[in-house]
Amino acid sequence: MNGQLRELLTNYGAIAGVWFDGMWDKPNADWHLDKTYALIHQLQPAALIIPNHHQKPRPGEDAQTFERDLPGDNTAGFNTTFVSDALPLESCNTLNGSWGFNIGDTKYKSPEEIEEMLVRAAGNNSNLCSILARWPNGEIQDEFQTRLRTVGEWLAKYGGSIYGTRGGPLAPADWGVTTQTVTRIYVHVLKWNAPLLALPPISKSIAGGQDLVTGAKVDVAQSPSGVVLNLPAATKSEVDRVIVLSVN
Repeated sequence: MNGQLRELLTNYGAIAGVWFDGMWDKPNADWHLDKTYALIHQLQPAALIIPNHHQKPRPGEDAQTFERDLPGDNTAGFNTTFVSDALPLESCNTLNGSWGFNIGDTKYKSPEEIEEMLVRAAGNNSNLCSILARWPNGEIQDEFQTRLRTVGEWLAKYGGSIYGTRGGPLAPADWGVTTQTVTRIYVHVLKWNAPLLALPPISKSIAGGQDLVTGAKVDVAQSPSGVVLNLPAATKSEVDRVIVLSVN
């Protein structure tokens, strides 16, 4: 395996990363990871090493990934609930049911499901690694292309609340998540039908609120007890209502 890695990391230009899968079938075996990681770092110092071993991160690894889960969750039943505070986090999932090419797998996630996966990953201070398999000739099948284009169109409107942000000041909840930059907090309302949304206290002083897409003003009441938003009504096709809070 290390011989093949040497070939891949030597003959094909800059490699962005090596994503390790497996190992969970024999978790106590000696996989000689120190030797393999050292080889990667020697040949491609900038390449990220991301392991999918469902355990606490080990020396030499550059990110912690969670399979079919958000960081700290274990709905899949095999992930660690330990979340590193030293490494970037990643949630990895598929666009249908399979990790590899499977011509019989038609359990495609809808664009709305993918958008919510992306939002909840960002709200958990995590990257989303979305896996799609290709046809044997290298082409991406139409069902994946359609979904990626739809999510891309959604990001053209909402990307400012995802790209360049970190997890927000509030813990993720069923109603939604928050993301943030230095001067803004983005409140992603995913599941909430009432006109008022009461949030826990936010330590930063809020100067005002507005709808991300329309720019319409959103009334915000802040007190030591928490923050209350007067939400605009949700439209039928809206997956995520995003309220932008400007902070002093």
